[in-house]
Amino acid sequence: MQLQVMNSPFDQEQIELLNRLLPTLNETQKIWLSGYLAVPGVAETAATTEAPSVEKAFLENEPQTREITILYGSHTGNCQSLAESFFERLESEKFQVTLSSLDDFKPKSLKKVEDLLLITSTHGDGDPPDNALSFYDFIQSKRAPELGELRFSVLSLGDSSYEFFCQTGKDFDRRLEELGGARLYPRADCDLDFEEPAEEWFEGVMGVLNKAQTTTGEASPSQEANTKTSQTYSRTNPFKAEILENINLNGRGSNKETRHLELDLEGSNLVYEPGDSLGIYPENDTALVLELMEEMHWDRDSQVIVNKQGDVQSLQEALTKTYEITSLTKPLLKKIAELTESAELLRMVNAEGEELKTYIYGRDLIDLVKDYGPWEIAAEEFVKVLRKIPVRLYSIASSPKASEDEVHLTIGALRYDAHGRARTGVCSGQCAERSQPGDQLPVFVQRNENFRLPHNPDTPIIMIGAGTGVAPYRAFLQEREEIGASGETWLFFGEQHFVSDFLYQVEWQKWLKDGVLTRMDVAFSRDTEEKVYVQHRMRERSEELYEWLQKGAHVYVCGDEKYMAKDVHIALVNILEEQGGLSESEAEAYLSDLRNAKRYQRDVY
Repeated sequence: MQLQVMNSPFDQEQIELLNRLLPTLNETQKIWLSGYLAVPGVAETAATTEAPSVEKAFLENEPQTREITILYGSHTGNCQSLAESFFERLESEKFQVTLSSLDDFKPKSLKKVEDLLLITSTHGDGDPPDNALSFYDFIQSKRAPELGELRFSVLSLGDSSYEFFCQTGKDFDRRLEELGGARLYPRADCDLDFEEPAEEWFEGVMGVLNKAQTTTGEASPSQEANTKTSQTYSRTNPFKAEILENINLNGRGSNKETRHLELDLEGSNLVYEPGDSLGIYPENDTALVLELMEEMHWDRDSQVIVNKQGDVQSLQEALTKTYEITSLTKPLLKKIAELTESAELLRMVNAEGEELKTYIYGRDLIDLVKDYGPWEIAAEEFVKVLRKIPVRLYSIASSPKASEDEVHLTIGALRYDAHGRARTGVCSGQCAERSQPGDQLPVFVQRNENFRLPHNPDTPIIMIGAGTGVAPYRAFLQEREEIGASGETWLFFGEQHFVSDFLYQVEWQKWLKDGVLTRMDVAFSRDTEEKVYVQHRMRERSEELYEWLQKGAHVYVCGDEKYMAKDVHIALVNILEEQGGLSESEAEAYLSDLRNAKRYQRDVY
C-alpha cells in the first residue's frame, strides 16, 4: 500500500516513512494506531485534509475492536438460535465476528481467538450436548493451550430442577480462566425461561465491547432487524396454529395415550425440516389455578405485572398462561422460604442430605402451600419468584414436502399419581384433554441442525426409537419418499404391546411394501415373558448392523436419554467390540468419530 501524494499535508520524507511503516504493522498495532489517531484533536485535524489519505481510509475501513468468535454447544437448538441472533446483531453494529458450533470449530485454533462468546446448554447429569463433547474433552485435557491473550464470556442454559444446573457452562467458564483467559463479562446461568437473562447478558457484553451506535433519527441496522423480527412468527412471537386433527394412536386396552396432532401452519411462513422440533407454549389446567388461588385466598381478578416491560394480566390469566405452578425446584423453594420467612421451609432448604430432593420429587405449588402455607403474601409479590411456564418441544413427525402448510406431532400423555393426587403433564394433558380440532396452540419452529438426514439421499440410515421417539423417523421417511431417495433405511422400534401400541403401524407396513423402508425390527417389551427392548434387537442383528456402519450408514437415536439412549449406546459399543474386534476404548473412539462426522446423531430428552 503506497501513499498517493495529492494535496497531502505530509512532506516527502513523512510520506516515505509512512510507506515503509504501514506494510510492517500487524493487526494489533494497526488497531492501537487507529485508536491513537482517533484521539480528540488529532482526529479533528485529520478531518480537515482535503484529499483522501492512507490514514483516513484506514480509519474508516479497519475495525476498532478485536475479532469476536461466537461458539455454541446446542442440544435442542436454543443455544444455536441465540448464537445466530447475537451474531447478526454484532455484524449489524460493524463488529468483526465469526460463528461456529463447537464441533465444527478446530479446538487447536482456540489459541488464536481474541474475544470469545461461548454459549452452551447442559443436559442429563451435567453433561455437555453432543455437539460440544469433543471440544469439552479437548479443553479439559493437557493439550489445551495457554490463553493469556483471550477475553471470554459464557452464557449457560439449563434447568434448575436438575442437580447439576448449567454445569457445562460452569465447567467451560472455570477452565477458560484456568488456562489464562480473562472474563470480559461474568457468566450468566439461565433457567428454562432464558430469553430475558440471555438478553441481559448480551447487552452487558455489548456494553463492555463499547460499541454503542449513535442514532441520527433513522433506525440503525440492528433496530431495523428487530423491527423485522417482531413482524415474523418466532419463539418470542408464536403463531396460533389451528388444530386440524387430534387422534389417539393407541388401541383399546393400552395403558398409554399417544396423541397424533395435525396443525395448520397456513399464513405463518414458518419453515421446518425433518429433524426439527415444534415448540408449544402450554397453559396450566384451570382447575389447578383455581385451587391454588383458593388455598392462598387470592382474588382471581387482581392485577399482576408479568414482565419487565410492565405488561399486566389478571392473576388467573397469569397463573394460567404465564407462570409455572406444577413443579418445584430448589431455587424456587429458597426464594419462597425467604419471601415467607417460613422457619420450617428455611430449615429444609438449608439442610444437608436428601430431604429437600425427596420432598420436591412429584410435588407442585399446591402441595407446598398445603404443607407449609398458606402465607399472607400479596399475589403480585409472590408471582415475582415464580419462573415462566417452560416451552415444550416436540420432534416433528412430518415432512413439509408431504404435508404442505401442516405440521404433525406425536405426543404421549403423561399421567401419574403422587402424594395422594392424580397428576397430568402440563402440555401433554392440555393436548390430550383440553384441545379439540378448531382450537389453537401458540407454536414456533425450533431448528435442530444436529439431527438431519444425510445430504446424499443414497446414504443408508439406521433409525432407533421407542414410543414417541419414532416421531422424527416418520418425517424422515416421508421426506425420503417425496424426493425418491434410493438409500437403504432400517428402523428399530420399541413399545409395550404389539396390538395396542404399534404407533403408525399401517404407514410403516406401506413403506416396507413400497421399498421406502428397507427393513424394520420391533421390540414389544410386555408381549414376552422376558422383556425385550430395541437394544436387544440390535444385538440380535449385530452382524448386519456392523456391515451397514462399515458401508457408511448414519445412525439416529431418539427417545429417553437416561435409559433407552444409554442402553443403545452400550449396545453399539458391544457390537463394535464383537464384530469389529475393537477394545471398549477403541469402540468409543469409533462412535466419537461417527459423531464428529455427523453420522451418529441423537435427539434425546
